[in-house]
Amino acid sequence: MDVLFLAMGAMLGWGWVILSGDWVATAGFMGATLAFAGGGLLIICIGLTYAELATAIPETGGGVAFVQRAYNNKPLSFLAGWSVLFGYMSVIAFEAVALPTVIDYVTPIQHHVRLWNIAGSEIYLTWALIGSLGAIFLGALNYRGIRSATIFQTVFTVAIVAVGVLLIFGAGYYGESENLKPYFNGGFDGMMKVLIMVPFMFVGFDVIPQIASEIKATKSIGKMLVISILSALIFYVLIIYGVSIGLPHAELQTSKLATADAMTNLFDSKLLGQVLVIGGIAGIVTSWNAFVIGGSRIMYAMAIRGMLPNWFAKLHPKYQTPSNAIIFLTALAFLAPLLGRQALVWLVNAGSIGVVLGYLIVTLAFLQLRKTEPNLERPYAVKWPKTIGWLAVLFSIGFLSLYFPGMPAELSFPIEWSLVFGWYMIGAYFLFIHKNTAPTVDYNSVRLETE
Repeated sequence: MDVLFLAMGAMLGWGWVILSGDWVATAGFMGATLAFAGGGLLIICIGLTYAELATAIPETGGGVAFVQRAYNNKPLSFLAGWSVLFGYMSVIAFEAVALPTVIDYVTPIQHHVRLWNIAGSEIYLTWALIGSLGAIFLGALNYRGIRSATIFQTVFTVAIVAVGVLLIFGAGYYGESENLKPYFNGGFDGMMKVLIMVPFMFVGFDVIPQIASEIKATKSIGKMLVISILSALIFYVLIIYGVSIGLPHAELQTSKLATADAMTNLFDSKLLGQVLVIGGIAGIVTSWNAFVIGGSRIMYAMAIRGMLPNWFAKLHPKYQTPSNAIIFLTALAFLAPLLGRQALVWLVNAGSIGVVLGYLIVTLAFLQLRKTEPNLERPYAVKWPKTIGWLAVLFSIGFLSLYFPGMPAELSFPIEWSLVFGWYMIGAYFLFIHKNTAPTVDYNSVRLETE
């Protein structure tokens, strides 16, 4: 059950609080709903392939291990891990920026010590420190072991769902159906602008394969992975409905935190709007926590295979956690608030392309293993593997195409494309220039501690 909450907390943690109003304002109620349903179909197909692979190859690192087993190709395995790591790091940095943004809604603070302005976003030291202190807290929590981190995750995920259900309840009883109009906004382009963010909203289910060696990866783990995706899809659609019916479209376009404003409007209570934001803060923390767990395991898995510097392969002698990888991710999150609020959009869009590319490579590995190792023990075996596998491949290619120039949801230049190119240039340095010898370790037998 902790595994289910880990994945759900990652997916539900922040998108519905910070961005759901933007989705509806951009595409309208039906446009946003259809975009999420279509994107959810992609994620379900990919999730099924991950569910089978996680139970058949329960090794730390998830996609890195799957691709290496399928192709025995270091560059391809590196690309799979490096791409998903891009998405994970983007989420971690996003959360460090989102935390002070949401806290300001609950308790507006007069911030001091202006640092600079980035893309119209004023950055103050006191504002940035809120996110930085959150980074230190979660880094310390994960440093001491995955068990404490998963207990923390479970408690806060329950809080997220409870607050979301309250919004949905209010929408059903007090919502004005007239607020759902216009059902579509911005036409096809509006839907595409929402669709491009869907993979980033669902990144999190693949945290489970990253820690497969730390849990008992049985058939039930595969089922929980799929259940977590379906639950997140339904929850997101209901939140879109709640926000749409809770605020007139004109207010959606001007609201800074539409989900909270919708709650306030539905119940005519500013207090309940603040309660929702407090639940949203819990959500930010759960997704942040999950990606520190997953991201540190990817870095550890790549380091023990000689893909990243040996420094990332260090396990803490007492807690048996990938301590150096956790320290690195904590430092990244500590500095992220210095980018300001505009970084939210940049990170969501740029990180998504890495996530989808990583998924594409893993789904190809799924098909390859079905061909080369048909007798591999698969505790959770996908029905119609060729159909599901090729659908996942085609959907992934289709999603990737949306990010390129000339498409309705193209990444912006120079900021977003610079983030993408910069990330893969750093990866090329590690892969082709920085010669690293893997530590003397049989990574097929590595099992990080769960207690």
